[in-house]
Amino acid sequence: MAPSEALTSVILGPDDVPEGLALSDAAGWNQTADDWRVFVTQGRVFGLRDGDAGPLVATAAALPYEGGIGWVSMVLVNAAWRHQGLATALMARCVAHLRSLGATPVLDATPAGQQAYLRIGFEDGFALARWEGSVTAAAPRPAPPADAGTVSALDAQANGCGRGFLLADFLQRAGTRVGLSPARTGFVIAREGRRATQIGPLVADDESSALSLLQAALSGLSGRVFLDVPERWAALRAWLEQAGFVRQRSFVRMSLGAAPIASVNDRLFVLAGPEFG
Repeated sequence: MAPSEALTSVILGPDDVPEGLALSDAAGWNQTADDWRVFVTQGRVFGLRDGDAGPLVATAAALPYEGGIGWVSMVLVNAAWRHQGLATALMARCVAHLRSLGATPVLDATPAGQQAYLRIGFEDGFALARWEGSVTAAAPRPAPPADAGTVSALDAQANGCGRGFLLADFLQRAGTRVGLSPARTGFVIAREGRRATQIGPLVADDESSALSLLQAALSGLSGRVFLDVPERWAALRAWLEQAGFVRQRSFVRMSLGAAPIASVNDRLFVLAGPEFG
């Protein structure tokens, strides 16, 4: 019997969050238990166990958004089980599930994953990069109070899909900070991650306004920071370099069909992360 034949297919629930978190921790990713809870409660996480009650060895998540968009992420395989087609099989289940809901699958791919996704029909959208840096707390800049409705509406305008449940979840988490632009036409969120504070999403009227929101978000933070920035924003990237941030890795937004979220919007400057788009 082939090793993969000993695996049992499962759908993850809230009780499986610690095992999912262990897989993403082993990969060095930044997702938290709160992130995993979003996937298992708002989407569907397909998994494979070693036997009927053995350890979780692989996962992939499908998260539908309003507007006919479905996000694919958390494609993880335990190191001992790699190169057996497990990720491909779980990806296929995510795609089939999202299509059954009438949603176009979209994801952020690493260069290695990009080639595999091209072979199954995904098409390239825009390029982006994760930036990493360290900051020292300064006096935080005051910002107008933000509510989930305002933030969700601005996010939907910039992404072409509704993610109200996700933004509301971010805002209710302990340690999350949110800032609105003075005119209340842009916002930025900073939330706690496993390895670093995650900045994003950041929506603004223009690149200058985006930089002001980013600087305000970084004020008051201390320690390691991650943020995912479309390559289009040259001035923002130049400021990050001057501030001592470095590129950690690159991604390509990809979709299996036409989707507005696959084209970088004029008002979207920092993403929520490759796990959420």
